[in-house]
Amino acid sequence: MGRLTISTNSIHWCDLAPLLNSPARVSLSPEAKKSIKDSHKVLKKVLSSGQQVYGVNTGFGQLSTVSIDAADLKQLQLNLVRSHASGVGKPLDLGVTRITMILKLLTWAKGHSGIRPELAKLMVGMLNHDILPLIPRQGSVGASGDLAPLSHMARAMIGEGDVHFQDRIMPAMIALKEANLEPTVLEAKEGLSLINGTQVSTALAIRALAESKKILETADIAGALSAEASLSTRTVFTPKIHRLKKHSGQLASAANVYQLLRDSEVAQSHDDCGRIQDPYCVRCIPHVHGSSREVFTNAEKIIQNEVNSVSDNPLVFPNGKVMNSGHFHAEPVAQALDTLSIALAEIGAIAERRVNYFMKGIGDRVPMFGAVDPGLESGFMLAQVTAASLASENKTLAHPASVDSISTSAGQEDFVSMAPWAGRKCLRILQNVNMILAIELLVAGNVNYRFHRQYKSSPGLMPVMRLLMRSKVLHKADRPLSEDIQTVSNLIQSGTILDRVQKINPLK
Repeated sequence: MGRLTISTNSIHWCDLAPLLNSPARVSLSPEAKKSIKDSHKVLKKVLSSGQQVYGVNTGFGQLSTVSIDAADLKQLQLNLVRSHASGVGKPLDLGVTRITMILKLLTWAKGHSGIRPELAKLMVGMLNHDILPLIPRQGSVGASGDLAPLSHMARAMIGEGDVHFQDRIMPAMIALKEANLEPTVLEAKEGLSLINGTQVSTALAIRALAESKKILETADIAGALSAEASLSTRTVFTPKIHRLKKHSGQLASAANVYQLLRDSEVAQSHDDCGRIQDPYCVRCIPHVHGSSREVFTNAEKIIQNEVNSVSDNPLVFPNGKVMNSGHFHAEPVAQALDTLSIALAEIGAIAERRVNYFMKGIGDRVPMFGAVDPGLESGFMLAQVTAASLASENKTLAHPASVDSISTSAGQEDFVSMAPWAGRKCLRILQNVNMILAIELLVAGNVNYRFHRQYKSSPGLMPVMRLLMRSKVLHKADRPLSEDIQTVSNLIQSGTILDRVQKINPLK
């Protein structure tokens, strides 16, 4: 179990990514504890003065004009959490839930939320026992915060709803009791602070960034293997050619493919083949992969900023001012995820075209569909069809969520971001691209195995070929391909392919 200290300082999203797969020992720094405590003192002082504060001693949304008696402030927060826990659908995956809770702590640590230190302490305790609320994935429009999903998180803290604990689903109250934790009784502003914010959208974005990073690097490997197996030229990836374009992503991708193909006997075997140009799906790998890399960098910057932003409303300031804004609005996250979706859909689209390139055969050295005996055998005909179907799905899923909006809360919340949907569909695109790349590696690897065995792959690609061989997905006859595709997909998802290649040939 790793360790993570929540402080008032900025944190990099990569430091949170390990929580997608496993828990960490979480603690609050002394500065964070003081910041939370001081903010709570300010809020108490404001309330004691009789000042009206939205969502603290007023109703919510369109009901913000309704004043609430001091005796009902706790009930107000309890009612808020219960009534807003209206999500539907399958639960978010546990890693996203874990990071959602961490992001909530990061906002509180900035000292503008007014919550009691005890509430933050309970969140830390739940994380350290890996008590994770079951949060339905549907129901948020990404403003005014991820209200519905965060309300389900909040319910667990008051001992209601279900949680995942010690590999079981159980009532939150039982899990808290087993961990010697006391459910909280919400006080002024605490329910509102729990459910206001972009934490679910941002947690989905962190998962999307982590998966995208693997896919972008794996795509260069898959493209290089296809270039080798399809007897395409290495020359077009020469770095000096790509220095004529001023795109850093293109330069990195070209350098990767060029290096991965170095000393390939397969490539050297067709130096005098006479082919003038390879198709765009091979020749333009650096241009497409590189563009997607740069979009990733831009999206990463936006998500990184959101991770370290205060995402709450109203905002408590040290001078006693309590001010309202729209920091719960996840438009930056939504737009970042939408651009990432487009960029990664393009990675899948060009990979599918490389798979298709093999289907018509390559000269007199690779028969149609990569089949040893075309006609009697279908080879990888339907693997390409599967890749095409996934690439087509992605074209629909890549339509931006952020260009949509729907008015909620009787018109008070009249323009929303749709960031959670942007995140969920981005993750679906990434799953599809993972499968398309798995198909590409499977087809290109088998073409090498079947038709170029007299020649060695490049040193940079040999680890991939060995891994495919050990995984028993290289063969010479027709057989069901679903399990083979899933096997290679798992090698991509786990990072195994990347790790093996990086040891021999570090990628940019």
